[in-house]
Amino acid sequence: MDNPIDPSARPFRAPAPVPHATPLGFAGFLRTATRNPLEIWGTRAFKEPYIRGSWLGVPNIVINDPAGVRHCMVDNARNYVMQPLRQRLLRPLLRDGLLTAEGPLWRRTRKAIAPVFTPRHIAGFTDAMEVRSRRAADRLAEQEGTVTDAAHELTLLTFDILQATLFSDDIASEPEAFARSTQQFLGSMGRIDPLDLLGAPAFLPRLRRLKGRKSMLYFRGLIADTIARRRVQIERDPDGAPNDLLSLLVKADGLSSGEIEDNIITFIGAGHETTARSLTWTLYLLSQAPDERALVEAELDTLLPTLTDPNEWADKLVHTRAAFEEALRLYPPAPSLNRTALAADSTGGVDIPAGSTVLVMPWLIHRHEMLWDRPDHFIPSRFLPGNRESIDRFQYLPFGIGPRVCIGAGFALHEGVIALASLLRGLRFDYAGGAAPEVVQRITIQPLGGMPMRVSRR
Repeated sequence: MDNPIDPSARPFRAPAPVPHATPLGFAGFLRTATRNPLEIWGTRAFKEPYIRGSWLGVPNIVINDPAGVRHCMVDNARNYVMQPLRQRLLRPLLRDGLLTAEGPLWRRTRKAIAPVFTPRHIAGFTDAMEVRSRRAADRLAEQEGTVTDAAHELTLLTFDILQATLFSDDIASEPEAFARSTQQFLGSMGRIDPLDLLGAPAFLPRLRRLKGRKSMLYFRGLIADTIARRRVQIERDPDGAPNDLLSLLVKADGLSSGEIEDNIITFIGAGHETTARSLTWTLYLLSQAPDERALVEAELDTLLPTLTDPNEWADKLVHTRAAFEEALRLYPPAPSLNRTALAADSTGGVDIPAGSTVLVMPWLIHRHEMLWDRPDHFIPSRFLPGNRESIDRFQYLPFGIGPRVCIGAGFALHEGVIALASLLRGLRFDYAGGAAPEVVQRITIQPLGGMPMRVSRR
C-alpha cells in the first residue's frame, strides 16, 4: 500500500459510480455495460486481488494483484493477445493503428514511430508545448467568466500542441470544427453496443455508432489530404521536410497509406483526447481541494520565474506534477487493459484456462482498498518525492504496462505538467456545475455533459 495519509487530513472524495452490492444479472449487466461500463463493478472488485467469473461461457479473470499484473502483462506477455471485445470496439475507429494492430504490423509500426518519443526528441517539443499553452491561457483570460465546457477548451489546447509538435502545423483544420468532430467521433464511435457484448459479427450495424460516421469520414478525409501534401513535400525536398511523426510514418518501410492514416487518427485520439481529459479532471479536483490548489499556486509563483527551460518543469514542479499524476490515478486515460490467454496459465494460485479473458483494469487497481490508503480521495502527496517510490510499478498504470505500454507516455507527462503550469500561473478555475459531474467511460473517462468552470485571474 502507498504511504499512509495523515488521519487528521480531510481530502476531497473524487466522484465515481457507486459499486453495487448485489450481482446485476444478465440483463442488468447488458444494460449497465452499454450505458456506462464503470458501473458494472461491485464492491468485491475494489477489495479482492482476483475475481473469477464468466460471460457467454468464457471465463473472465479480473487481476488486481500487482504480482499478477506483472506476470500476465510483462513476464508472460506473449501468452496474452488483444481481447476480442476491445478489438470490436476500437478497430472500427482505429483499424490498423498502433493501439489495435497486432503481430508483425504492430512491431513494424512501433519501430517506425519510436524515434519521435525518445527523451531527446521530446525535449525538443517542450518549448512549443509552453508557447501553445500560454496562448490558451491568454485566450481564457480574455473570456474571463464561466466557461460552458472546460473539457472543450482543453481539447483545443491539446490539439494545438499536437499540431505544433507531431505534425508541424500541417493538419489544415479549423480548431473549433476539429474539437467538435473529435467529441462526436470518440463519443459515439467509442460507445459499447449490446451487439459487441454479445459477440455479434462485425457486419451487423451498431446503431449507437451511426452518429459518428460523419465525423469519421471528416477525419479520414482530412488526414488523407495531410498525408498527400507531406508526400509531395518529401518528394520535392527530402531534407527540407519536417522531422516529425508525420514524416516518419510517410517514410517508414512497409506502411501503406491506409496504415499511415490509421496511425495518425490513433495519435489524434490517444495523443490529445486523453491528455485533454486528464487536464480537465486535474482542474476539477484542484477546484474542490483549496489547500492542494494553494500548494500548486505557491510553487508556480516561486519557481516558474526561475525555470526558463520548460523541459525542466516536469521534474522541478513537484506539486504540479503530483496533482496531475493523482488525477491520472483517479481517472486513468485507459481504464481497461483486456487480454485473451492463448494457453493455460496461472498466477497467484488462480488458474487461467486457455481462451480466458484476463481483465487488468486501471480503474479498479487505482481505487483498490488493498493497494491505496483512502483510494477514492484526491491526495497528490502520494506522488511527491519520498512517497512516490513506495508505489509498486504494477499498481499505477495510467499509460498501460508491458510491451504495449503507451509509446507517448513521456510526451504526455511533459505536456500535462507544462499545460497545467501555464494555465494556473495566472488563472484560477472553479467548478460551476450544480452537482458533482457524472463520471462515464466512453473510450476515455469523461464528465457526462462536459465540465462547466468559472475562470478568473489570480
